[in-house]
Amino acid sequence: MIYIHIPFCKQKCSYCNFHFSTSLALKDDMLKAIHQEIDLRHLELENKRIETLYFGGGTPSLLKVDEINRIIDHCAQYYDLSNTLEITLEANPDDLTSSFLRPLSKSPINRLSIGTQSFYDTDLRLMNRAHTSGEAEDSIKRAQDFGFENISIDLIYGASEMDIWKNNLNKAIKLGIPHISSYALTVEPKTALANWIEKKKVMAPNEETQNEEFFYMSDFLHQNGFQHYEISNFAKPGFLSRHNSAYWQGKAYLGLGPSAHSYNGKAIRSWNIANNPLYIKSLAEGKRNFEEEILSEKDQINELIMIGLRTLKGVNYQYILQTFSEELLIELQSLINEKLQNGFLIQEGDFLKIPQKHWFLSDGIASDLFLL
Repeated sequence: MIYIHIPFCKQKCSYCNFHFSTSLALKDDMLKAIHQEIDLRHLELENKRIETLYFGGGTPSLLKVDEINRIIDHCAQYYDLSNTLEITLEANPDDLTSSFLRPLSKSPINRLSIGTQSFYDTDLRLMNRAHTSGEAEDSIKRAQDFGFENISIDLIYGASEMDIWKNNLNKAIKLGIPHISSYALTVEPKTALANWIEKKKVMAPNEETQNEEFFYMSDFLHQNGFQHYEISNFAKPGFLSRHNSAYWQGKAYLGLGPSAHSYNGKAIRSWNIANNPLYIKSLAEGKRNFEEEILSEKDQINELIMIGLRTLKGVNYQYILQTFSEELLIELQSLINEKLQNGFLIQEGDFLKIPQKHWFLSDGIASDLFLL
């Protein structure tokens, strides 16, 4: 699978710590560099049959449709995209105009991930989003009118009281959205939100409220035909995110663009420099500016546990037993036994999983199992 990071946004959301720029001055140079990186790294993926291609960011919907198509066409020079089942574009509601959606509907893009976040203007102002609640709803209806059925929206919980959260979920159901990705509002260092909280301009998110909203969401969406297949992801039958599911299964992927991560599916992870001018400069010189990490056996086990325990299926413990050294497995089994005894883990066949009633605690449960 291939991930392409487009590092531009109209404005900075108050909670966001991803890599991007609000200036489009380097956009043309950036696109040229991404094309150069495709040429430079096309041999890295052993499997040339690409199942998923994902445009993330940043805000990829700031690109023109022909710019998106050129990147896809360039990938097709090196990879077999004839059976690519899912090509996703992350988009902001305010970008999904008729003039953008019309040519996009004729492009290879077959899935939209829309950064709705909320259908309430009070929430959107807190998040410093560029769109309004009206644009959020209209963009979804407009995309559906242009034939897009495979639509995911992002929703953030813990930003306001329960009644607003319930209405957000009800709105998503009424709009016929088949996939929802939902995340707790978190306070990341060096963000506007962290600064506002420090200066007491806004209240910090309440963990108890977030916990309550998380479990309400899980029950409500289940009642409305969604499968809660990963802690932050819900899908109607046939609409699970193939791209994200591949991450959670530990498959190899190629990440293009500044700050994008890559993984060879074995033990090597790398990430491009998170600096637009330096990324552009290095590609112009025919080289990649990046860092690389070789994962130890402990690292590999920890990562399998971390990503696997976030999913409904769980982590394939039988695979771990068959793959890694006995010394590490003895230590791991001791940690697992404690979680099994206190009910924070259960075993079903070859898989270990967290009971859904404890999913809100999953990060802590997984970290307790990490080999140090």
